[in-house]
Amino acid sequence: MMELRFDMQYEDAYREVYELVKPKYRLFTAGPVACFPEVLAIMSVQMFSHRSAEAKEVHVDTLNRLKAFLETENGEVILFPSSGTGFMEAAVRNTVPRGGKVLVTTIGAFGDRFAEVVETNGREPIILRKEPGYAVKPEELDDALRKNPDVHAVTITYNETSTGVLNPLPELAKVVHEHDKLLFVDAVSAMGGADIKFDEWGIDLVFASSQKAFGVPPGLAVAAVSERVFEIAEKMPERGWYFDLPLYKKFNEKKKGTPSTPPLPQIFGLNVVLRIVEKMGGKEAWLRMYRKRSETIREGVRDMGLSVLAEPGYESPTITAVVVPEGMKGVDVYNAMRERGFELAKGYGSVAEKTFRIGNMGYMTFEDIEDMLANLREVIADLKKRA
Repeated sequence: MMELRFDMQYEDAYREVYELVKPKYRLFTAGPVACFPEVLAIMSVQMFSHRSAEAKEVHVDTLNRLKAFLETENGEVILFPSSGTGFMEAAVRNTVPRGGKVLVTTIGAFGDRFAEVVETNGREPIILRKEPGYAVKPEELDDALRKNPDVHAVTITYNETSTGVLNPLPELAKVVHEHDKLLFVDAVSAMGGADIKFDEWGIDLVFASSQKAFGVPPGLAVAAVSERVFEIAEKMPERGWYFDLPLYKKFNEKKKGTPSTPPLPQIFGLNVVLRIVEKMGGKEAWLRMYRKRSETIREGVRDMGLSVLAEPGYESPTITAVVVPEGMKGVDVYNAMRERGFELAKGYGSVAEKTFRIGNMGYMTFEDIEDMLANLREVIADLKKRA
């Protein structure tokens, strides 16, 4: 078995950079997140051709494992060498004609991003906006679709990273199908942490990134795509090349790879994570771990007298937006925790000043969570004295 050798000729070059990037904090970020040791280990293997038999085997195995995790037999799993945002652009350019309308549901900053992607690609976003902290309800979506029957598609942010809100995706998907529209789901901070049943819920395209709940470094985007999307895309002019969905499907089938060079280390890492899921007892055991992490964090901050931004019943299983007390700024909490060796996440978007966020994605232990909460309690108490 060939392993990467670390007898470096220019070790000083490595050391110089390591001093800049060496780990200093325990991560509770919105992503990138701390990676599983097994992921970091597999990503250190020496590279080989992405057209080799070995690369093809890993590619196909990763697709199959993702299909099982996303519960799809009918969907095609696609791997993009990009961030998850690449799939926003792909969804729009492959299925919506120039000038066509898309109903964009937005409950925070990343719903707003989808609207921006729609608009900058020459399509028209129709916005259904909720106040930060609130989810879209089925009756609201139904009303918006009745008022806008000419939209081609609906976008839903499954888990809004900026506010820590989980949209009721199964119920919203049912409404979209009643109106016979395409359904695009941004699951960047949900996939791997919240359940996704692609076939059962009738999703047309759901995408995510490697650096969130899967606990893999950034650089790889993942999606499941319906046959209906490919049928529309085949006839869509000017859909581009880099994000040409039918081209990726063709390469999956004929080349067992991607059209351009993929980030092989990230694919290896994702494959390892999907095997870890299996060895932990399967998808439900893995998702249960995420639910327990987030519940522990929410209970902890509420015990400090703090409130979470998300409305009850719609809290995220992967990230919690915490509202700071009067006279305090979220960034003050972030900076104070950093001084103690904990990297949380600053508030984001329109609620940046009044919140800070605690991510629970990737590699961490429950002892890490308890230590973080203990330090947070002291930080909040100290900042209250200064306010």
